[in-house]
Amino acid sequence: MGLVDFLSDYVSYRFGSRKKKRRKPNQTVEIMVKMDCDGCERRIKNAVSSIKGVKSVEVNRKQSKVTVIGYAEPSKVLKRVQSTGKKAEFWPYVPYNLVAYPYVAQAYDKKAPAGYVKNATQVLSVAEAPDERLIMMFSDENPHACSIM
Repeated sequence: MGLVDFLSDYVSYRFGSRKKKRRKPNQTVEIMVKMDCDGCERRIKNAVSSIKGVKSVEVNRKQSKVTVIGYAEPSKVLKRVQSTGKKAEFWPYVPYNLVAYPYVAQAYDKKAPAGYVKNATQVLSVAEAPDERLIMMFSDENPHACSIM
């Protein structure tokens, strides 16, 4: 919080109403929308940019992705995109390097853009399991692994 914000809050508290207004957080909403042409892209961009609180709209037709930055609620943005007649859903993919096991059955998706996998909960094995300890003993990822082989 900067000095100007502090002073404005102090003055509004001291001389204004006692009720402090909460600001909505600035957030990024990513939506997957199937777009076929420039007209679809333009229609979605115009519909979303008319929402109050939207700072910027970025449309990527190749990835079928719409990125909205601003103070708008994600559900309102999704409903506005769906009102254009297109099928839309929240962006279900995460970058490949953020997932521990990207090729498990739930995460790998052939329709995902390059460098992305589906955002699925992954069950990680417990490192204290006896067979897991034996596997990690000879693993290439373990820097303290046995180097007999």
